[in-house]
Amino acid sequence: MAKMPKPPAIITLTTDFGEGSRYVAAMKGVILTINPHARLVDLSHSIPPQDIRAGAIALAETVPYFPADTIHVAVVDPGVGSRRRIVYARIGAQQFIAPDNGLLGCLASRERPSKIISIEEPRFWLTTVSSTFHGRDIMAPVAARLSLGLAPDELGRPLDQLTVLPATEVQQVANHIDGEVIEVDSFGNLITNITRDMLHGVPTDESVTISCDEHQTQGMFNTYGDQPAMTLIALVGSGDRLELAIVDESASAMLGVKAGTPVRVSW
Repeated sequence: MAKMPKPPAIITLTTDFGEGSRYVAAMKGVILTINPHARLVDLSHSIPPQDIRAGAIALAETVPYFPADTIHVAVVDPGVGSRRRIVYARIGAQQFIAPDNGLLGCLASRERPSKIISIEEPRFWLTTVSSTFHGRDIMAPVAARLSLGLAPDELGRPLDQLTVLPATEVQQVANHIDGEVIEVDSFGNLITNITRDMLHGVPTDESVTISCDEHQTQGMFNTYGDQPAMTLIALVGSGDRLELAIVDESASAMLGVKAGTPVRVSW
């Protein structure tokens, strides 16, 4: 029986560059010049500018659905050009290239990385490196060379740990849970740091009140369509986190709520 050919390597891109950005195209051009057979996947380019925590959440909630050995390049890098490191990390079955600024922190807190390498070998970068675009000049060519079989150990020296952002704590007491909005998704839904597990045993009927800023709603629902249009509802979304949404509208825009706004579940 003939051996099946190895499929082309998958490289994902996550940035805060914005949809349609020419900077994304430049990174893709670099990768495809080195490995024309690479499969490029845009994970997201809509991370809020310089919002490392939002980028970390997006990675943590998306990369588990990719095949083993996918190479994930993440560029949310307000410290570009500074002394912050760029790292390669293997976490579980996935590979990552990112600035060591907390962007891989959510993933690393779930599963300890099995390998962390400081990317320090210029021979794997572009010949000319801009001080403001390491995504194009360092991360993209390194990802392309890894996709062609470069051993990660060739990239530089090993490290013991990654930078982790301070955790946003959830407070749980007898009759309420205090958390906060940690992300606004592309629909304007407000994603909180209150997880499905934290809500175990909490009533879902109208005896429970969910408050966000000065806004309130009663009860928790299963789907966005469980209430009429323009209704503020609470539900546990696909990422197993409590969400606040306005049916058929953007909760963030209509309520003026952003990441960091306190949320309380009380009963």
